[in-house]
Amino acid sequence: MVMDMGRDAGQGVVELTYEPMVEDFSSALRARTRVSRVARRQLWVFAAAGVCGVALAVLRVAGIGDVPAPLCFALIVCGVLSAAGPWLTARQFQRLAHRNGTFRVSVTDAGVSMVTDHTTATVDWTAQPRYRETPRVFVLFSPDANAAGFTVLPKRGLSSPADADRLREILDRNLTRV
Repeated sequence: MVMDMGRDAGQGVVELTYEPMVEDFSSALRARTRVSRVARRQLWVFAAAGVCGVALAVLRVAGIGDVPAPLCFALIVCGVLSAAGPWLTARQFQRLAHRNGTFRVSVTDAGVSMVTDHTTATVDWTAQPRYRETPRVFVLFSPDANAAGFTVLPKRGLSSPADADRLREILDRNLTRV
């Protein structure tokens, strides 16, 4: 893909080139937790279960009450999963994305076009009308309450720090920041 940076910069085109990494997806999934009602609820339920599991285990060890050991163990596992869940899910996403090879992404006022070694996709702004920025990535979200669809744009894929500002400008013009 050959690009005249002078011409395309005036047209509001930002390009990214990157290999998918677990950390990018992990950052995106954490951002999704802040946007999705179901993800927030799930996080709180698992975290509460973990806290209850630890409390029951302490009671069991102290000899107060008759708390079944399997219940303590299951609740503690829920707590651990609430902490490790985004990383485990991100690892699976990365494995799937890695099969496609290098990602070459163009972001314009029309939307996002993505080309990999094996696929091509275009997403317009109505399909993912909101976004969130993290220190690692920009994440575009679908309009549904659970943010079921999302696109990850890692900042490390940009060719210069100025491109992050240009990308942010395009996203702010076309999407709602959440």
